[in-house]
Amino acid sequence: MIWYPYAQMKTLDAPIKIKNAKGVHLYTEDGRDLIDSVSSWWSVIHGYNHPEINKAITDQLGNFSHIMLGGLTHEPVQRLSDKLASWLPGDLDYCFFSDSGSVAVEVALKMALQFNTNRGSSRDTILALEHAYHGDTFKAMEVGDDEDYHFAFGASNEKKRGVIHIPTEIAALEKAFDEFGDKLTCFIVEPLLQGAGGMRMYDVSFLKRARELCDKYDALLIFDEVATGFGRTGNRFVADLVLPDIIVLGKALTGGYIGHAVTVANKRVYEGFLSDDPTHAFMHGPTFMGNALACCAALKSIELFERENYMEKIKNIERIARREMQGFSDERISEIRIMGGCVCIEVKDDAVLDGFKRFSFERGVFCRTFLKYMYTMPPYIITETELVKILDTMKAWFER
Repeated sequence: MIWYPYAQMKTLDAPIKIKNAKGVHLYTEDGRDLIDSVSSWWSVIHGYNHPEINKAITDQLGNFSHIMLGGLTHEPVQRLSDKLASWLPGDLDYCFFSDSGSVAVEVALKMALQFNTNRGSSRDTILALEHAYHGDTFKAMEVGDDEDYHFAFGASNEKKRGVIHIPTEIAALEKAFDEFGDKLTCFIVEPLLQGAGGMRMYDVSFLKRARELCDKYDALLIFDEVATGFGRTGNRFVADLVLPDIIVLGKALTGGYIGHAVTVANKRVYEGFLSDDPTHAFMHGPTFMGNALACCAALKSIELFERENYMEKIKNIERIARREMQGFSDERISEIRIMGGCVCIEVKDDAVLDGFKRFSFERGVFCRTFLKYMYTMPPYIITETELVKILDTMKAWFER
């Protein structure tokens, strides 16, 4: 029996069974055609069944699908490392691969903690954001601030010692550094757009000030761009605007084809592990890190992103969304937020969204609301007609 995610299995509605997928369309076993409005959890930026990514994977499959990076290496992982080093800003050049965004966040946090240990520091505190979500593994949950996960640490959250959460306000940021700056190992953020915390959006000035304070207090700045990277905020990476010490990438890294992620550090962090002392080595090694099929998918995904001018596609998605949502309001809505390839309608009471999944399904759109949030993060190849259909479906729910 399949145990499905984020669901009470006793009351779970039967999942929609998909037989085929192409472009932005999901084709169900009973013959329905659904536009995927959420890109399979924000990852399938090129759509489904892309012929060039398919070929990149099958070509590599003829050689081998996977070999461990422990004592071995191969051309696809070397090429992807080189590409990321040349493509990412600044000196974010040192790639540590893993098999999911959550694990890549764990790697980043472990990297930051050991970086300080290696240099003889006793810092033991992590700064993070309120409403943060960084994944479902244990340390990632600890730096997260999603109330759905708090039970894992007990009702009082007493086990979340050493993590401080602040709102995305500069005054709160400055206060936290003033109070805890000499204890901080790092500050981890989802830059500009907090995904699972409610598609919350904030200004880049907060990140610029964070960079200044991290420099002043000698703390590492970590950008979790698992969801925001590859254009979702309207920026290629938010790291292009403010340079972190460590960036975490996943989801769209492989175009949503295969689970794979990477934690990329700058030179200072990397050199913090170089030593004649073997205990200073970074002792981590996911089995499927640098998977050859995933690396080939990622290389082709990046090639498509560059060649097909995806940043213009994303600007067009935002332009259409702003046009279609202009003037739209309802007394049950608290806010409509739009940024890059993300549109979110936040309602005042989550009961307002009960039934919307079935409503959109009947209109040929697959959606997945959560808590008080109705949203779309479509594949970047979506046409104007397809995007308008998604947005019209969202509006129609309030116009019944």
